[in-house]
Amino acid sequence: MKKLIGCAVSALLVATTAVSFAGCGKDPNTIYVDTNAFFAPFEYYGGENGDEILGVDIDIMNKVGEKLNKKVVFENTDFGVIIDNVSKGKKYDCGAAGITITESRKEQVDFSTPYYTSVQYVIFKGETLSVGGTAADGTEYVLWSQLAGKSVGVQTDTTGDIYVDGEINAQKDNDYGYDGVLYNTNTTEKRYDSAQLAVEALGSQVDVVVVDKLPAQYIVTKNTNSDLKCYALYYDAETATEEQYAICVTKNNTELLNAINEVLAELGKDGIDKLVQKHYFGTQD
Repeated sequence: MKKLIGCAVSALLVATTAVSFAGCGKDPNTIYVDTNAFFAPFEYYGGENGDEILGVDIDIMNKVGEKLNKKVVFENTDFGVIIDNVSKGKKYDCGAAGITITESRKEQVDFSTPYYTSVQYVIFKGETLSVGGTAADGTEYVLWSQLAGKSVGVQTDTTGDIYVDGEINAQKDNDYGYDGVLYNTNTTEKRYDSAQLAVEALGSQVDVVVVDKLPAQYIVTKNTNSDLKCYALYYDAETATEEQYAICVTKNNTELLNAINEVLAELGKDGIDKLVQKHYFGTQD
């Protein structure tokens, strides 16, 4: 069974306000970061006026800026173009957006050391699905096979999209690492620009939404007046859809990659967990 491994301007040293910097020449004293600000708690819009990009990845990259004594500029784009944008290296130096390491992406960009391990979750309303079982660690899960015949919403080009597309279109015993568990089951996939838009389509355009764990839990927690539920997606009692997040960098940008890895090592698991708690629950350092 496979597991996927997978121009903000400020007078301050580090900038976290996102405005377009199209047309600006790249300043060697600035790190230009491509992100998608609809993947809370890793990146999301907030702040006093709701127009500031915040999140775990933003905090990490700001620490990198401090280490290199450079400004950090963030711009929000569609998730699906981040790898290509960073690969070209013309406008962006790196991408920070809860990006899962995959072999195909590694051909285009360099990745930092992994800093967070996630699994895919399914969001649904009411009694659309039922719990399929409980893993040894107590995690309640829904089986991929329970999605058969349903319309599945995903955020375009995310790992959820990759998994759903693979399970629907890959036959069993294929060479691509998928079980083909949804092949020929009349299951359909519908892509959206963000997970939140996919969730808003529940009940009208899609039956369920597949997205990473923390964004799924964040959406359900914030929608307190709805009957939304979310559970981990498993293939069987022992096999979850596991993946690892990392920050992608334009190939051969060794200085930036090394600085990112140093910051991640300094934070360690406890530091990353604290950032997750900070942005998930709104706690302070």
